[in-house]
Amino acid sequence: MTELEFRNKVTWFSFALSLLVIWVHSYNAELFLGYQAMTGTVYVLEHRIGDWFGQIAVPGFFMISGYQFYRNFSWDKLKGKWQRRVKSLLVPYIVWNFLYYICYVVASRVPALSDVVGKGVVKLSLQAGVEAVVAHTYNNVFWYLYQLIWLVVLAPVLYMLLKRVWSGCLLLAACWILVRFSPSGLLVNPDALIYYGTGAMLALHWKAVAEQCESRMCFWTGMFSMAAAAAVYYVGLWQAHIPSFVLCRVLAVAGFWLVLPGKHLPAAKEFMKHNFFLYAVHFAIVRLINKTAARIGIIGTANWYGPFLLFLFMPVLVLVISSVTGAWMRRYLPRVWRLLTGDR
Repeated sequence: MTELEFRNKVTWFSFALSLLVIWVHSYNAELFLGYQAMTGTVYVLEHRIGDWFGQIAVPGFFMISGYQFYRNFSWDKLKGKWQRRVKSLLVPYIVWNFLYYICYVVASRVPALSDVVGKGVVKLSLQAGVEAVVAHTYNNVFWYLYQLIWLVVLAPVLYMLLKRVWSGCLLLAACWILVRFSPSGLLVNPDALIYYGTGAMLALHWKAVAEQCESRMCFWTGMFSMAAAAAVYYVGLWQAHIPSFVLCRVLAVAGFWLVLPGKHLPAAKEFMKHNFFLYAVHFAIVRLINKTAARIGIIGTANWYGPFLLFLFMPVLVLVISSVTGAWMRRYLPRVWRLLTGDR
């Protein structure tokens, strides 16, 4: 795989994950149907899709982020990588969290929007604003970015451990133990470190496997990995074993990467290249669509398939809105666009 083919595959991979994560935040059974018999049917259908497919999205983001950060890594490149991540991670994290906070403050004071927001009157103060920016209080999906920022900050420590196979494996094994016992107060979630560290280990030690595996055997290995992920997922449900869910996601993401061809993918379209913006806005768009539709009664509550179809097509609706908005901003507000996306 050439460098151009690798970059194109990363775009396709990230785009697919960006669509999958939308399902995780689109559950709407109780919102539309209340508590009745058919609510359970819609709930099960939506959670089957969201839990089977949507739950691999953020682990996939962590893994590809870890891979890209440590791809061709050396100590002399650390400063440059940190500088680029300030622009692409830290600045958008601050800006988006502040924007979400201000939007909640304003919307909570507009009668037509307050019920959609559903948080009462949001306090406007310096303390609340700082808390919203630092702790992503009103932008819950940015917990991923919060974790990723800390993982980037910890790069010197992580690299010292991950650059050797044995110490890297010991680090990941320790994280698996932490996942099992779920201690509180940790700076970085152990499962996030597993996903990120796995991607980093692949970049540091098995880059050829990750980037040059294009054979039929690689394809079937990927299919087997995804099938194994499904089996492990059911073991986790049966035993209520959290590490099984983490292993399931690692296997599913790795399998999807292997199944996705690198050399034979068509060039990614322009709308597929702005996955960060899609991730940043999807939660607000999903809530707006679901709550507005429920409030004005666009979708009837007499049948289960109305809410389910809305859930099913939500990624398409969000993608269209995000793409149109992004195209308009790139044309008329290019500086704002670069600020919001970290100039990605």
